[in-house]
Amino acid sequence: MKRFGKSRIFYERRKIIALTSGAMASCLIGAEAYRVHLPDRRSSMADQNSQTLRLIFPQWQGGDNPPYYLGSKLLAWLAPPSAGPVEEVPVDAPTDVPLPVENEMRGRSVLLKQIGEARTIIERHQPKSLAVLWIDTHPDVQTPKQYMNAHAHVLGALLGHGDPDLTKAVTKPVPAKNVMIAGIHDPLPFEAQFIADHGLRTCSPQQVRDGAQPVMEWLKDSQIEVLAIHLDLDVLDPHNFRSLLFAKPGRGKHDFGDVAEGKLNIPDVLKLIQEVTTEKEVVGMTIAEHMPWDALNLQEMLKQLPLIGS
Repeated sequence: MKRFGKSRIFYERRKIIALTSGAMASCLIGAEAYRVHLPDRRSSMADQNSQTLRLIFPQWQGGDNPPYYLGSKLLAWLAPPSAGPVEEVPVDAPTDVPLPVENEMRGRSVLLKQIGEARTIIERHQPKSLAVLWIDTHPDVQTPKQYMNAHAHVLGALLGHGDPDLTKAVTKPVPAKNVMIAGIHDPLPFEAQFIADHGLRTCSPQQVRDGAQPVMEWLKDSQIEVLAIHLDLDVLDPHNFRSLLFAKPGRGKHDFGDVAEGKLNIPDVLKLIQEVTTEKEVVGMTIAEHMPWDALNLQEMLKQLPLIGS
């Protein structure tokens, strides 16, 4: 699932695109590394990289899942060095104090504060254009009435639907025709109805593996100029990629409420993104939902060892 944290800051531009199921390069509320890049088509790749803002957003409150904090920190460490500016949204480290449920949403006030701080950082770098490609197993279109964790509300809010505190942060909602959800399968009844009611286009895992024709046709049919890609790692098969919520060690079969789990592998996702970049200019990239279980468990063990731990 997502976070209201898959996209974190909302921008006004003529066209915005969301492809897959996640959030948009606009409002971040989950564990993710967020990259906004503002290239000039005439500039070199080196020049474009130097104009890329890398935004580290170690948010864990959107999914009420403290391990996402470490997941974001590790993503920042794993990523190749940035030639452009690097900023980090200030996020308090997890504690044993439970997040309060405020007006049916867990951690509402801290999430809204983080959105504002992330937006301030991005606006300081004055991005001129932004679009979105959403790759995710889940559509993230729920509201507090269905689920109190806001990481499942993001795309709905970006479309202008959902909780008022989230939708008012979107200065220009994304038109449904500019949204493609890739990697989605077996949505919950509310999600399936939302997709049908709003005419959202989708591409199943098998269709992605077969060449992602629905995605490519959507790109060619649309008037989209630039694209931001939102990649929720839970689109990956938890049997083959283990740093995911659904790959929790010792989990039971029904521990996650029988929601859909990812069916793609890394080569499938890379092929999709590579094909998309032949059609549209990518100006933003978000990586979300990194859950490094082994690193987390090792970290906890180290804390309890003599000489090493505190």
